[in-house]
Amino acid sequence: MDVYVRAVAALSRACGVAAALMILMAVLIVCQMIFVRTVLQESAIWQSEFVTFILVAATFMGSPYVLLTRGHVNVDLLPLYLPHKARIWLALLASSLALIFCAVLLWDSVVWWLEAYEGNWLTSSIWRARLWIYYAAMPIGFGVLTLQYIADIYCLATGRDMPFGMTPETRL
Repeated sequence: MDVYVRAVAALSRACGVAAALMILMAVLIVCQMIFVRTVLQESAIWQSEFVTFILVAATFMGSPYVLLTRGHVNVDLLPLYLPHKARIWLALLASSLALIFCAVLLWDSVVWWLEAYEGNWLTSSIWRARLWIYYAAMPIGFGVLTLQYIADIYCLATGRDMPFGMTPETRL
């Protein structure tokens, strides 16, 4: 199982790198769009739509990395009042519910992506981009996020991770 935890962590880091590169790409394309529209006085056909899709894709692709690094918003008031054993149970419950939620979204996003792929869905703009390419970020992101939650639950259950990042002595 250690190999699984390390492999999922590496996959989550790769998703984080991909998300960061997508954000960088979006910034560069916005700069290019501004140059084309203001300096060259030409219209921008694809840039706005591409930037929107790539930023949404970065959100989905970056979510496993955020979970891995505990970068998400965490309200720890209740865990601070609970004894250590209750914190473990609360963390397991919260992670299990999140795992179920992500698994359902993974399933639905795969179905949605497959419909877009098989139906050859295109954007309604002049650009006519293939939507399945951008929709792929949802099942990839939710897939790796689901794997990351499984790894987190395993680490919590075996005592490798402290619930909410708190040592047993941490109390209010």
